[in-house]
Amino acid sequence: MKLWSATLPGLRDERARSYDAAVESLVGAFEGQLGLRIQPGEKGRVGLKVYAESGPGLATPVPLVRAVIDALVRRGYAEENIFLVGLNQLQLQVCGFLPPLGGGADPFPRQKVYVLESAGYYDSKWFYENPLPSRFDPFLAQPAAPVDEAGQAAALEENRKSFLATPLFLDADFWINLPAYSDHQVLGVNGALVNATLWNASNTARFFRSEANAPAAVAEMSAIPELRQTWLFTLASLERYQFVGGPWFNSLYTASEPTLLLGTDPVMMDSFMLTKIDAHRVDAGFKPVSPEIRTLEFAEKLGVGTRRVRPPLEIASPAGSP
Repeated sequence: MKLWSATLPGLRDERARSYDAAVESLVGAFEGQLGLRIQPGEKGRVGLKVYAESGPGLATPVPLVRAVIDALVRRGYAEENIFLVGLNQLQLQVCGFLPPLGGGADPFPRQKVYVLESAGYYDSKWFYENPLPSRFDPFLAQPAAPVDEAGQAAALEENRKSFLATPLFLDADFWINLPAYSDHQVLGVNGALVNATLWNASNTARFFRSEANAPAAVAEMSAIPELRQTWLFTLASLERYQFVGGPWFNSLYTASEPTLLLGTDPVMMDSFMLTKIDAHRVDAGFKPVSPEIRTLEFAEKLGVGTRRVRPPLEIASPAGSP
């Protein structure tokens, strides 16, 4: 089995306890299915890739992150050896992962939060190369700003590279993906695959404007062996997900289910969520996500996972958990 689900009862009144129980039941099912016990390895650290780019209405729920940290601590990891990875500092602040702008308590005082746009967590040896330029004039199909002849070659070479955030796969025993789901006009589904790739590297805004390049970029980046080998699983809450207008948050087009998903196949997980997104789109009078967007197809061809949708195995929360 590659996809499990657990119910999130009492989200309104006992949100934190609900996530604690669901996370523990799903992680336990994962361990039982694979016949392993999560425990500290050689590096003794774990990374959590959170999502905040749509703003506070559609971000990784903070109680989910706390529940994952607690589950890892119960398995022997020290709190200070669990770190969070996000892209933009302002979005991480407004979504509750960093102290607010006006000051206040640190929401994760014992965990380091890596802000990727600070550019301090990339390594020149680890990059994805694609000829699509970072500065693009849609009318002329040329770089928008002129470059002097001497520096043109270097600038073009730099523009072709997207540097990967290395803490997840170089500094940790493994990492856990914690996306929030929405539709995406260029990529189809903004979820497990995209949170692990384009929201996890530098110089990727260029892809979000290109229907021709973005699906291939997500598929090729998600197939990088080092990233996949340390990617333990994906946990996604359906407390709120969006089916039209994503990834920009619009409360008019969101759905909510008291469900937490755990998946080891990001292609299957995104395909499963695509069926839900399409169903809500049709019910609301919109067309399904365009079948011409081939992100999931490309990822399947590269061996990242399968698009064959199977209902998740429902896991009951253990009595008295966690």
